[in-house]
Amino acid sequence: MTSDAGLPAASAPVKPARTGWRLVLANLREPKVLVMLALGFSSGIPIYLVGNTLGYWMREDGIQLSTIGVLSWVGLAYSLKFLWAPLIDKLDAPLFGRWLGRRRGWMLLSQLVVAAALIAMAMVEPHQGQLRLGSTVLDQLSVFGVLALVVAFASSTQDIVIDAWRIESATSAEQQGLLTSTATLGYRGALLVTDSLILILAAHIGWALSYDIMALLMGVGVLAVLAAREPPASVLAAAAPHPALFTAKGLFDAVIGPFVAFFRQHGRWALLILLTISLYRLPDFLMGPMNNPFYADLGLDKEFVGKVRGSVGLIATLLGVAGAGLSAVRFGFIATLIAGAVLGPGSNLAFAYLALHGNDANVFAAAMVIDNFCNGYVGVALIGYMSSLTNAGYTATQYALLSSFYALLGKMLKGLSGFAIEYLQHGRSLLEAYSLFFVATALVGIPALLLCIVLAVRQPPLVQSAPG
Repeated sequence: MTSDAGLPAASAPVKPARTGWRLVLANLREPKVLVMLALGFSSGIPIYLVGNTLGYWMREDGIQLSTIGVLSWVGLAYSLKFLWAPLIDKLDAPLFGRWLGRRRGWMLLSQLVVAAALIAMAMVEPHQGQLRLGSTVLDQLSVFGVLALVVAFASSTQDIVIDAWRIESATSAEQQGLLTSTATLGYRGALLVTDSLILILAAHIGWALSYDIMALLMGVGVLAVLAAREPPASVLAAAAPHPALFTAKGLFDAVIGPFVAFFRQHGRWALLILLTISLYRLPDFLMGPMNNPFYADLGLDKEFVGKVRGSVGLIATLLGVAGAGLSAVRFGFIATLIAGAVLGPGSNLAFAYLALHGNDANVFAAAMVIDNFCNGYVGVALIGYMSSLTNAGYTATQYALLSSFYALLGKMLKGLSGFAIEYLQHGRSLLEAYSLFFVATALVGIPALLLCIVLAVRQPPLVQSAPG
């Protein structure tokens, strides 16, 4: 059952509607908002550490672009999480489930695994060579890649339960919108730390120690888990009798049920929705693994890159997040989604210009402003839209399905990005190859824009209007 806004109906009574600043202030006083900010931060810490930022570290250590692109495939864990999301929906976490509840138990377990694997990555480091463990000799880069995969798997599991906690904790559509924006703000703050602050740290104390510090920052999420309350919907689901999971009926309910419910709710438009979501961030995913190697090849000092991202980049991100939130309230999810389909790919052209312009501090800063604003906007637009599509009872699995579809194609293809640039380099300079690659990634965004327009023409009552 869903509310009129397409959001999961709350298990507790919905509060009477209030409007304007009174509503905003009332929701801001809720402890869950601060918890959501911290959980969003915890969710954002690992992703760049096994993605874009890791590419910077590897490129500085002389790793080939093609190898960097291939290693980015560990991020497929984020796109395949719908495969184990049904288990997360139906089973308590080992050790912590009985103590903290189903959602919080899985959060804490995944956070501890992420932190431990990041520390192990710092110990191994991405070098070509051999690693001796007792009498066993292993390829060092392969071990490093396996540890990155462990981080990605645990991190994506954390995302499953944080998204479910966010959706189930909201007691009104308005509060869902606020929690979504708050989660995005925390998430983008973490990306700023792992995409800019870490570069400044690495310039002074090295990459390994910087990764150790990032592992310690997972403690923010641990504190948030301890301060959070288990959502009433999760408590009821855990207590309610249901078929044993490992029976035919139990497996059907856990694995197939969420997808059947999704297609029943959206009918013949379900495939179109999934296709739109899968193409929406494709331009960003395709260029993502090459961003930081591009800065290294451009000759930019990583401390300078970090300072720009942490100053004007931060301001631009906040403006993008706020802009998307206001747009969703004023014009609805679909209109906001269309604007993001233009802004997202358009920001890639700024990098194409930067590649041709060369090592110029002002041009780089301008490109960072454009990129951070657009990414902040697009992130809120897509999260808000996907959140409006879920059913109560299958929150974790359905949202995992949607967030997996949004990233699956891009993360499958991005592993080839290094090969693409090396191919384009034939007969051209490396920076010219980068520029052509960035232009191509921008053009890839056109199909998603057209599909968003089709959804707008359809104007479904469940998702066309923003909450409130």
